[in-house]
Amino acid sequence: MTIKEAQEIVDKWISNHGVRYFNEMTNLAILVEEVGEVARIISRTYGEQSFKKGENADKLADEFADILFVLICLANQTHIDLTDALKKNLEKKTLRDNLRHKDNPKLK
Repeated sequence: MTIKEAQEIVDKWISNHGVRYFNEMTNLAILVEEVGEVARIISRTYGEQSFKKGENADKLADEFADILFVLICLANQTHIDLTDALKKNLEKKTLRDNLRHKDNPKLK
C-alpha cells in the first residue's frame, strides 16, 4: 500500500471503529508512549538491558505499526500529505547531507 492509501485507510478506520480522532494533544501523548515501547524493546534486544519476566522482542513490528498508525492520525488531523512531506524531506536531506556522511571519518 502507498502512504496515501495508508492515510485513507486509517481515516476510514477511525470513522468506522474509532468514532472520531482523539485530539492532537492526546495523539501526541500516545505517539510518545508508543515510541517509548519501541525504545524499551530495542534497548533490551540490542542494548545492555535485559527483558523483564514475560517481556520479549516479538512485539517490535507491532509497536512500529502502532507508531505509524498514530503518526498517520496526526498527519490526517493536521492535513499533512505524508507522501509529499517525505519527498520534500528527502530532497532537503539530499541537498544538505550530500557529502556530509560520506566525509564523516567517524563512519569509516
